Amino acid sequence: MFDPVTLKLNVDPLIMSALRDDISGEDVSTNSVMPHAQAGEADLICKEDGIICGLQVFERVFLLLDNATTAEFFVNDGDAVKKGQLLGKIRGDIRILLSGERTALNYLQRMSGIATYTHSVVSLLDGTSIKLLDTRKTSPNNRIFEKYAVRAGGGNNHRYNLSDGVMLKDNHIGAAGGVKNAVLMAKAYAPFVRKIEVEVENMNMVKEAVAAGADIIMLDNMTHEQMKEAISYIAGRAEVEVSGNVTKENIIALADLGVDYISSGALTHSAPILDISLKNLHPITE
Repeated sequence: MFDPVTLKLNVDPLIMSALRDDISGEDVSTNSVMPHAQAGEADLICKEDGIICGLQVFERVFLLLDNATTAEFFVNDGDAVKKGQLLGKIRGDIRILLSGERTALNYLQRMSGIATYTHSVVSLLDGTSIKLLDTRKTSPNNRIFEKYAVRAGGGNNHRYNLSDGVMLKDNHIGAAGGVKNAVLMAKAYAPFVRKIEVEVENMNMVKEAVAAGADIIMLDNMTHEQMKEAISYIAGRAEVEVSGNVTKENIIALADLGVDYISSGALTHSAPILDISLKNLHPITE
């Protein structure tokens, strides 16, 4: 779950922006059929197997519209859920439930889809010590939700944003005039508590990165044999990450390399949603 400070400072403004995007003036449909306040209740139902994630965000959408809304959940983020399972109930002014439904479900479906896909990929690495990482390939303004979902699915977060760590990619290296210069400049500039990661594409770059004292070396889009040669050469002098078009379909082929990390942008940019519905909305007497 998001802690109260993160929720208020970082999550709530994004949810409010999403609500404003969906309700630019008024909810014409709801106001047409429900002109007055009426207490109601609806069921949250899962329509396919997966990993649930985003329940707090789902509830928060309705609370920001009306803090008298209440939610009761029968599962927790990270739990495996089944098709047809009743996940919870939401109660409040029917107008609020109708107006917030789509935004709340958009968050819950997207986050649960990422958690589900991440869980399926993590399962393929069972029996290894490799940590599965996400990337910054997230949808704009949804990174906090998507990276949380990766954790709920059993994965790990790479750096959160550009302020969170030093990663020298191909264009940084080009701008600095080579791997050695890039690493030395980063060491001179960045706080000493920051690890320095370098993206390399061939053995010459690997050797430069090791000689310059990089903390983490990312092997990017290299062949299996090239990666084996690079790992042998690094020989524990730096942590090793493998990256480059990693998906559920090909990650198992990387498991024998014995690297520290495998990163995959697919965890966030290619995960399908998990189908979830808000059903059986009906008036209640409080």
